Amino acid sequence: MPKYQEIANILRTRIKNNTYPPDSLLPNQTDLVEEFGVSRMTVKKAIGILAMEGLVYSQRGAGTKILNHPFLKKDTTALTVYEGLSTEMGKAGRKLVSQVIDFQVEFPDQTIQEKLMLTEEQPIYSIVRLRILEDQPFILEYTYMPVHLVPNLTRGHLESSIYRYVKEELGVQFAGAYRTIAADKSTAYDQQYLDCKADDPVLEIEQIVYQKNGSPIEFSRSRNRYDVRAYSYLDVQH
Repeated sequence: MPKYQEIANILRTRIKNNTYPPDSLLPNQTDLVEEFGVSRMTVKKAIGILAMEGLVYSQRGAGTKILNHPFLKKDTTALTVYEGLSTEMGKAGRKLVSQVIDFQVEFPDQTIQEKLMLTEEQPIYSIVRLRILEDQPFILEYTYMPVHLVPNLTRGHLESSIYRYVKEELGVQFAGAYRTIAADKSTAYDQQYLDCKADDPVLEIEQIVYQKNGSPIEFSRSRNRYDVRAYSYLDVQH
């Protein structure tokens, strides 16, 4: 991730958690350059992203103001971020709990074989977790990972952070992720665990995460309440 995007993510989190409250001014660029150890141009790019998202307004000689009515109203994650929900919420200082609903090893069906480039004889972990944010049901996740690529995965890892275990203990490096977004009707599981109504729509994110060698290491489906979670994508024309 480019440094300016990383800085924009940090500043966005501070705006959302009221470290920088509405109508206040963002620290001046000189202070941000010193804090992050980057060039003024990098800081300008980061602030430019926040301005295009409607979070701040910059005026020459008057500084950069935090807007009262930012564009982002729900819990919103950039589609280009896939560092893991535990890491994301940890950086924001928010309490996240993972409730394990189902955890087992099984052989993949044809769909999972195609998504993870496996044979029918290669076992996978099949995981269902409810992510609870600040004591409220947040996301229902279905995750599938090859056992040979993620050995010795335990319930303890599921209750804390799978990505932290994969990256820090196993030393796996991620290259990127492919995501699709679709609306769906709520299922019985959604209604039970996300407290959805039978006629509520659900936002489903399908994701395949790839290692640096190009092989997929995770296929997941995240079920999101339409009125709680949102995803954003910034398209800047160069």
